[in-house]
Amino acid sequence: MKEKLYQRLIELTNGKQSSQLLQSIAKAKWSKRIIPSYMKVYDIKLEEVAKKQQQFSSLHDFFTRELLEDARTIEQNPSTYVSPVDAKVESFGRIEWDMTFLVKGKPYSLQDLLGNTERASQYADGHFIVFYLSPADYHRIHSPIDGEVLRQYTLGQKSYPVNQLGLTYGKKPISHNYRSVTELKVANKQQIAFIKVGATFVNSIVLTNTTTQWHKGQEVGYFSFGSTVVMLFEKDAIEFTENVVQGSPIQMGEAFANML
Repeated sequence: MKEKLYQRLIELTNGKQSSQLLQSIAKAKWSKRIIPSYMKVYDIKLEEVAKKQQQFSSLHDFFTRELLEDARTIEQNPSTYVSPVDAKVESFGRIEWDMTFLVKGKPYSLQDLLGNTERASQYADGHFIVFYLSPADYHRIHSPIDGEVLRQYTLGQKSYPVNQLGLTYGKKPISHNYRSVTELKVANKQQIAFIKVGATFVNSIVLTNTTTQWHKGQEVGYFSFGSTVVMLFEKDAIEFTENVVQGSPIQMGEAFANML
C-alpha cells in the first residue's frame, strides 16, 4: 500500500512543467538568497570550495560548485579504481548469473539498466557498486580510472528520486531514470560501465569531457541535482577494498577496488 501510494504521488508531480519550474527556480538570480539556509540545513562547509559564498550567482551555481585543486587526494596506483564522486556506498556486490543485482531488496536487470542484452551479458557474474549523492555532497563527477571511451549514450526519460524513499518504494529508479552511460576499456583490457543516474524530476547530467581518453581523477561532468552513480565490472575483474562498507561515506579519489 505504501509503495503504490508513493509511486502515485511521484507520478502526479513528475512532469515537464514541474521539472522546468525546479530548474528555473534553482537558476534564478534571486535563488542565491537561499544558499545560507541550504548550507545550514545540510551542514555544508566552504573551507574546501573554490568560491566564496557571495560569489555564487544562484542556487544551481552553488549546487554544482567546484572544489579547491588540492581538496581531494587521488590514489595514484594505476591498477586501483577510485570513487568518481563524494557519496555514500549504497550497495555493492556480485552480479548474479541472470544479470540482476539487488539494491534495497529490489532486483535490478542489467538489460534494463544498459538497454541492450548483448552489453548486459558482458557483466554477468561480475561486480557492481552504487554510489548515492545526497543534496549536501559535492556534485562534480570524475573519472575512476585511466581508460579509453568506447561509447557514450543516454537512456530513459523522466527522473525519480533515488533517496531512501525512492529506492525503497519507487519503480526501480536506478534502471528506469534518465541516465548517461559511458563504457570504458581499461589497462587490463577489461571493460567497465560507468552509469550516471539523474534524479528528483530533472534530467540533470551535464558532461564536461567529450574526449575519448579519460584520466583518473579528471572531471568528466556534474549533476545538477541529487543523483546516483552505478559502476559495473566484468567477471573476475576486481576485488573491493576493505574500506567499502554499505552505508559508509567515500570521497572522490578514494580507492574502492583493485584490478585482478
